[in-house]
Amino acid sequence: MSTDEISGDTRKPLALIAGPTASGKSALALRFADTLAAQGRKGVIVNADSAQVYADLRVLSARPSPEEEARAEHRLFGAWDGSQACSAAEWADAAKREIVDIHGAGNVPILVGGTGLYIRTLLDGIAPIPTIPDHVRDAVRALPTPDAYAQLALEDPASHARLDPGDSQRISRALEVVRATGLKLGEWQRRLEGGIGDSVALNPVILLPEREWLYRRCDARFEQMLDDGAVAEVEALLARKLAPDLPIMRAIGVREVAGWLRGEWSREEAIAKGQQATRNYAKRQYTWLRHQPPSKWPRVTFADEALALLE
Repeated sequence: MSTDEISGDTRKPLALIAGPTASGKSALALRFADTLAAQGRKGVIVNADSAQVYADLRVLSARPSPEEEARAEHRLFGAWDGSQACSAAEWADAAKREIVDIHGAGNVPILVGGTGLYIRTLLDGIAPIPTIPDHVRDAVRALPTPDAYAQLALEDPASHARLDPGDSQRISRALEVVRATGLKLGEWQRRLEGGIGDSVALNPVILLPEREWLYRRCDARFEQMLDDGAVAEVEALLARKLAPDLPIMRAIGVREVAGWLRGEWSREEAIAKGQQATRNYAKRQYTWLRHQPPSKWPRVTFADEALALLE
């Protein structure tokens, strides 16, 4: 009999494997699915990575291979076309539907990813911010980032204090929200609704390998991606002539490989730039995962430790 049955907790299980890019989350998820299968249960892996949702970039986003997807059922991998922007709210709605469906079949959803906003939106909910009028959004987006950042200091000092001066997307978002609604972004975020965190028996683990090991792995993996088909992926993506502000066009590796294809830098420079961008992203994820999720969520260095906690 499980602890949940003894305590009378009837909530259905949700495993969560979080970690920075290249930390080994996908391999760990497969190992856990194998463990469940050995127990006569089925684990279904649900993507929580904002790059892996797009169909166009299997290699460059390090999506599971077809062989790995055949080993265990995977959902929300490559589910969006690159011409669509998948917001955290849209992803969370889709993830909720998948989790309900997996539970309905008597199986265990295994949520895997390192996109903190996705995970937080699914578990805690999202602020009910009204749609921003086009004229407000256009006016804010027309401002140079330094000007928008300076105006944010006057109109929403709390958001200004926590945002990086170069984070143009979040600066614009905070400024357009306060101008359109009259309420600061932080005030909206205190009104979160729609999260599922309290309705499931969450079993989370955060995989945080030693940093230098992680950065070496980032470097090796990016270079290997170019040999495994990432260049062809970017060529095909560029041929679609998508809007440059779409999330897929800002995915790590796209700009770096595109610059090489356009002759702006050499292959070696593209690799170096891509490796640096990947390490920077891993560092941001690492910091978020160390400090933002609840302290009771286990942080572990090795996959074996994580697997033991999930079991």
